[in-house]
Amino acid sequence: MVVVHETSPSRVLLGAGARHALPDELTRYDAQRVLVVATRSAAPAADELAAALGERAVARFDRPVVHTPVAVTEEALALVEASRADAVVTIGGGSAVGLGKALVARTGLPHLTMPTTYAGSEVTPVLGETEDGVKRTRRDPSLLPRTVVYDVDLTLALPVGLTLTSAVNALAHAVEALWAATSTAVSDALATESARLLLDALPQVLAEPGDRPARAALQQGAWLAGTCLATVPMGLHHQLAHALGGTFDLPHAPLHTLLLAHVVRHNLPFAPTAVERLTAITGADPAAAIAALAASYDGPRRLRDLGVPADGLAAVADRVAAAPYPNPGPVDAPAVLDLLRAAW
Repeated sequence: MVVVHETSPSRVLLGAGARHALPDELTRYDAQRVLVVATRSAAPAADELAAALGERAVARFDRPVVHTPVAVTEEALALVEASRADAVVTIGGGSAVGLGKALVARTGLPHLTMPTTYAGSEVTPVLGETEDGVKRTRRDPSLLPRTVVYDVDLTLALPVGLTLTSAVNALAHAVEALWAATSTAVSDALATESARLLLDALPQVLAEPGDRPARAALQQGAWLAGTCLATVPMGLHHQLAHALGGTFDLPHAPLHTLLLAHVVRHNLPFAPTAVERLTAITGADPAAAIAALAASYDGPRRLRDLGVPADGLAAVADRVAAAPYPNPGPVDAPAVLDLLRAAW
């Protein structure tokens, strides 16, 4: 088998205060009419950017939604057209970044982004959109944001619960890269270092949310994990998250958090290299270590806590088995249903 490794071009600004460079960064793309998309939690950063841009900030959209519903994208697209925006800046987590990519897919506008969580999607050419309860994913190099600005200051106010779930979401990217059939020496190195950064820094941040060096380590780990997501295909974990999230309109990061240990336990007997690397980092059973992290906050720990009905699991298992993502462990409907029942 010939394995192909391709690295997409990206421009990254990294460091405390990096957000202040964004107005000048926009001049690289001749942007004069900017649409600012921000989650509500990122409103202060959006206000700051709008003030710095002055008349160049021609429109604002503050209603991005998880799983990027097509109906919401159409609302934002109407604002792009009405304001004649020539660039999009997104500020926030995966919902803001996803909306930015959806707008790029329809307009071709340059997209610059400032992540405030550890989603990692900002360095990927992947877009997942939801319509009629079904989430569809596509990959296209044109969807990759032109510039990503990582400013640790924008993560300091992230609540502990969201810090945990967002960082475990990033960890899922690294873990699935380790057992990907098309992994390379580069993706293995990135995934291993990402997992080390995330697993080492997360307990420190949970104990002391204002720990700037630990927050910076989480941000770098998420960057590397997102780069893995851009390089190799994801497996069963991400397919389950997409299928469940799209069907039942579930929050993205908490869903990843409660699923990951179950999928790791399912796949470890079939992924010896991933076992070796993760065990070296955790010093114990990786599934148990991830489960302990997932249980260390007051959020949902089971699918039923998210409102998933027990009688809806079989249909999800059938859908996954009908068109499985590449995965080391079994992906037939009975095996997937067993995993879902354990998570439920």
